[in-house]
Amino acid sequence: METKDQKVLDEILGSHGYDQTAVIAIMQDIQKVYRYLPEEMLCYIAKKLHLSEAKVYGVATFYENFSLEPKGKYIIKICDGTACHVRQSTAILNEIRSLLGVTEAQPTTEDMMFTVETVSCLGACGLAPVCTVNDVVHPAMTPEKARDLIRELKEGASAGEEAKDEA
Repeated sequence: METKDQKVLDEILGSHGYDQTAVIAIMQDIQKVYRYLPEEMLCYIAKKLHLSEAKVYGVATFYENFSLEPKGKYIIKICDGTACHVRQSTAILNEIRSLLGVTEAQPTTEDMMFTVETVSCLGACGLAPVCTVNDVVHPAMTPEKARDLIRELKEGASAGEEAKDEA
């Protein structure tokens, strides 16, 4: 693991007082930075918190919100709860997957820009069908709105790359 990553982890651990009972919050903070939980980082926090690697790994795999696989810059979650499902969330999911060239088995684009997931409920039934992009809710989705959303995200991503290139 690189020194800069150790510094990031030490800052996160320090902000939680190296408290074993804060392991979930620590993992949440790590995932916010890296978009997933790299294995070497789980080993590092286990050592620093004086927990077994098995205990830390068990927590990481128990909670569905944690990911041990790298995710894209934009994490798109499509709700497939009852309210969304009856309002055609499957058509939205299919449209987004088609536009991005991803599948259920391969949910992340090769360029690591997008990850597409389904979730049981996003808690926004009155706005159904919904999806989120990095936890921002997009209500009353349709396949047409999904196309516009993906286009906007791609344009924003390429504009960001151009700005980095010019700097």
